[in-house]
Amino acid sequence: MQVFYNNKGGQKMLDQTFYQKADEIIAFYGKKPASLIPIMQDIQGVYRYLPGELLTYVAGQIGITEAKAFSVATFYENFSFEPKGKYIIKVCDGTACHVRKSAPILEAFQKELGLSAKKHTTDDMLFTVETVSCLGACGLAPTVMVNEDVHPKMTPEKAIDLIRELRGDQHD
Repeated sequence: MQVFYNNKGGQKMLDQTFYQKADEIIAFYGKKPASLIPIMQDIQGVYRYLPGELLTYVAGQIGITEAKAFSVATFYENFSFEPKGKYIIKVCDGTACHVRKSAPILEAFQKELGLSAKKHTTDDMLFTVETVSCLGACGLAPTVMVNEDVHPKMTPEKAIDLIRELRGDQHD
């Protein structure tokens, strides 16, 4: 994935392959306003985030305003304009998980990965750590999710072991 910087204040310009991929996805769903959400989901599925410049392009291609596209993207919590790591770690902080000590688990992930409340993704783009309101697995609290895999009854020690295991499994 290549991202270029222009000489106008360092703004990002996307590589042409981003637009080619967007064109493939748009062709699959059709150039119509109703295709916006599935197109955004597929783009985010490919790049692990939704590049704003690409969303503007998609809006023009399917015949909606840029404002409409961005309002939809910002309404839904699962869309992100920030690049995310290969492994997206979601630490539940819902009532059941919080009461069962999810905060020290979050702190263990952050400390092990050099992250903080302001920095969520590692520089190598391998890990992103987020908190979520609920993962719907309250009986297994405290719960963590890595991409699509649920990790129940998490502890700070298990969190560090999980990071080390994932680091060892870096193949795509």
